[in-house]
Amino acid sequence: MTQREDLAWPAVAVYGLDGQAPIVLICEHASRFIPPDLNGLGASEAAQNAHVAYDIGAMELAQRMSARLGAPLVAGQISRLVYDCNRPLEAADCIPGTSEVFSIPGNEALPQVTRKARFDQVHTPFHAAVHQVIDTQMHRCATPITLVTLHSFTPVFKGVRRSVEIGFLHHDAGALARAATEIEANRGAYNAQVNAPYSASDGVTYSLQKHGDARGLASVMVEVRNDLIDTVAKAEKVADHLSETLLAAIAKTQQEAIA
Repeated sequence: MTQREDLAWPAVAVYGLDGQAPIVLICEHASRFIPPDLNGLGASEAAQNAHVAYDIGAMELAQRMSARLGAPLVAGQISRLVYDCNRPLEAADCIPGTSEVFSIPGNEALPQVTRKARFDQVHTPFHAAVHQVIDTQMHRCATPITLVTLHSFTPVFKGVRRSVEIGFLHHDAGALARAATEIEANRGAYNAQVNAPYSASDGVTYSLQKHGDARGLASVMVEVRNDLIDTVAKAEKVADHLSETLLAAIAKTQQEAIA
């Protein structure tokens, strides 16, 4: 890979670096961009624009929450079809040959050297940026930092409609996820559940473990059903709501830790 080609792989963007809140937001699947030299991975146009390529509405949700909370946001800039930043290199689905009903020919039977190159070009700079932003925010705030990863999921999966609207997931430390779910239940606006529609056993909490649990930080993964955030206006409405819920959940868990 030449230097000029490397410039076509913008793995990460950081927003809101002047934010003062003791919170760091992550959006691993913010983009559907596939670098031109990969020729769309041979995938259909439908696949390149579907949920398998990126989390629909998640970037709009994340940017609004970054602004509302005054928190920095680390966002992926490469489609998860190229490399899924929420997966380690050893995960079979970090570079999917098929994803749900879609075939991704450009990912099939890749040699290990190519898989490692994708890891180095996408995963490594993304997670280095997350680590650096957390360090910066910890130094700036001199208080415990909360890590929040933001995702979306499809209303129907394998023919089954999902009733859950917002999921709060955790890896090991689950206090924040449980508190947020309890607060959502009391607010009554959305059907919220803990560890739904996925959980750590599905291999989806890699970033939480890597940057949250491993560093002793409070953390939560937020999954929003994408029909609730598939326009900018809808995403901003949910973002405003979730910002209030998260602030209340953070305050609740910190008070309980002191008690």
